[in-house]
Amino acid sequence: MKLILLSGGSGKRLWPLSNDQRSKQFIKLLQNGSEYESMVQRVWRQIESINLHDDTFIATSSNQEAILKKQLEIGDNQIIVEPSKRDTFAAIALASSYLYSKLGVSKDEVVIISPVDPYVTETFFSAFLKLEQLLLESDFTIGLIGIEPTLPSEKYGYIVPLKENSCEISEFVEKPNKDYAKKLIDKGAMWNAGVFAFKISTILNILVEKNITVDYDELLLNYEQLPKNSFDYEVVEKQENIGYLKYSEYWKDLGTWNTLTDEMSVNKVGNMIEMIDSPNTHVLNELDIPVAVLDIPNAVVSVSSDGILVSSKEESPRVKEIPKTFFQKKAYSEELWGTKKQLTFTDDIEVILYEMENEKELEITMCENSKLLKLSGTGHIFYNDSNKIIDEQLVVGSNNKKVLVQSVSKFKFLIIVEK
Repeated sequence: MKLILLSGGSGKRLWPLSNDQRSKQFIKLLQNGSEYESMVQRVWRQIESINLHDDTFIATSSNQEAILKKQLEIGDNQIIVEPSKRDTFAAIALASSYLYSKLGVSKDEVVIISPVDPYVTETFFSAFLKLEQLLLESDFTIGLIGIEPTLPSEKYGYIVPLKENSCEISEFVEKPNKDYAKKLIDKGAMWNAGVFAFKISTILNILVEKNITVDYDELLLNYEQLPKNSFDYEVVEKQENIGYLKYSEYWKDLGTWNTLTDEMSVNKVGNMIEMIDSPNTHVLNELDIPVAVLDIPNAVVSVSSDGILVSSKEESPRVKEIPKTFFQKKAYSEELWGTKKQLTFTDDIEVILYEMENEKELEITMCENSKLLKLSGTGHIFYNDSNKIIDEQLVVGSNNKKVLVQSVSKFKFLIIVEK
């Protein structure tokens, strides 16, 4: 069995801490002992605990590759990078082709697809082994995991069992409206947990039927030919021979501020936070500025370089209604070498703070209007065409000349660009 985790997201649901590079699965807000971990780190730790990590791969976009490598101890050959974002069918097709044509995995191998960030216990991933057996011992072409619904929701697909205590499905409905979802629940329907199981041959056959190559390298070159559609709509709704397993233990989608804060063990994360008479309110502050909250109960206050959100918890899922321009300025990003944070948003000057970790390298192009100002830590700066270290505290750019920055210890500096 091979496990493929899908890592994507536009970074809107947990704005302003999340953006399209640091989506919700990468935000470190869940406590693990004395430290904080992200959702993806939690899931990877659980997968390691049941020894599935060597057979686990992550399908993601290029802008999330660096942060994945930074947060997880994962090999380069376990990350499958999509050339562009084309929804889950394309991502799953590319990953299946990678396993088959690059790694030589058998067509008869069972592949399990899962979101990269379910909030579950280890038993959820152990259930994948049972799902594999269901496919191997039956004629089902697709296997799913069903979750007992707590309310009619438009966020999930619905699995309608053929009959009680049966593994067969009579109907699969992807994201119905609330009224229809209620009718489905009355018929015994369950939420689809976002998990799909199939033999590699199933996906390869679908690609062949669509006259799309199954060779990984060719598929990369012709990626735009793949339908831009979810796997649920493109495959699952069209299949007739689908089985499922019911999962009855703890499962939760931490996709909004109200669901995430429910699972946080503290209500203040960050520096210089003061709350007075604000029960059940959470404050998360990534900046070095004071944040005070007075008499605001049941709220979330989130502060980052990308913006500030103040919302009641009940209405926090409406963050997607914020104007699109708010999401377009990605002021914070995590890279293999450290972090980058934009400090200004004016038309005449741009100031970006770079914080490099120990013994890292970074190449920067310096235009005529740019300056590099060293702040703290130990690092060396060279022009790319010279081995001579630049000793000056302030380095002035010229003619788009490239400089190489090497950190010895944690090295902090500014890039200032006058427009």
